[in-house]
Amino acid sequence: MKKAIIYDLDNTIYAVSSILDELFKPLLKLIKDSGDPDYNIDQIKLDIMSKPFQVVAALHNFDEKLNAASIDMIKNLTFEGEIKPFEDYHHIKKVPAERFLVTTGFKKLQYSKIRGMEIENDFKEIHIVDFTVSPKTKKDVFADIMKRYNYEAEDVLVVGDDPESEIKAAHQLGIDTIHYDKNGRHATHTSKHKISDFSELVALY
Repeated sequence: MKKAIIYDLDNTIYAVSSILDELFKPLLKLIKDSGDPDYNIDQIKLDIMSKPFQVVAALHNFDEKLNAASIDMIKNLTFEGEIKPFEDYHHIKKVPAERFLVTTGFKKLQYSKIRGMEIENDFKEIHIVDFTVSPKTKKDVFADIMKRYNYEAEDVLVVGDDPESEIKAAHQLGIDTIHYDKNGRHATHTSKHKISDFSELVALY
C-alpha cells in the first residue's frame, strides 16, 4: 500500500488542449510576429500542449529576444475561463493515500488553473516548479517530500503523463510510477502500469 501519491497537473488532471487556443493565442501571435520563417507554429502549438515552455523554446531554437519576450508574457498570464478536470478525476479521492500535486510551469498561471478547477483542497501540498523563480526540479521536490514525511521510495507513487518529466524524475529516485495516457499518445512506456482512466488507479491501489 502506498502512503503518498504525487500527481502531475497538465494532461494528467485536465487536458491542456481544452484551454490552449484561448490561453496561448497572444504567445503564438508573438512568435508569428517575430518574423522568423524557421518557427513552425503548428509544431510549437503541439509541443506547448505537452512540454514545459523552456523545453519548447530550446527545441525550436527561440532567439534570445523572443525567449525573453515570451517568458515576460507567460509569467504574467492567468486563465480566467472555464476549465474542468478530466471526467474521471474524482476517482483519485477513493485511493487511501496522501495526495500531493507537483507541476512544472509559471507560478501565477498554474495557480490560476488550479483555482479555476477548484481542486486546491484535494491535495495535502501543491508545488509549482517555476524555473524563473528557483532552480529546483521535480526530482528535488519529490526528494524533499520524501525527506519531510519520512517516506521511503516504496511508500510513494508518481502519476503523470510525461516520460521525460515526472516519470523520469521518479525513476531516478527509485519511486514507482503510473503513466496516465488519456488519449493513447504513447505506444510504449517505462512505468509499472499505464492507465487511461483514474478508475484503473483505484483498482490497482
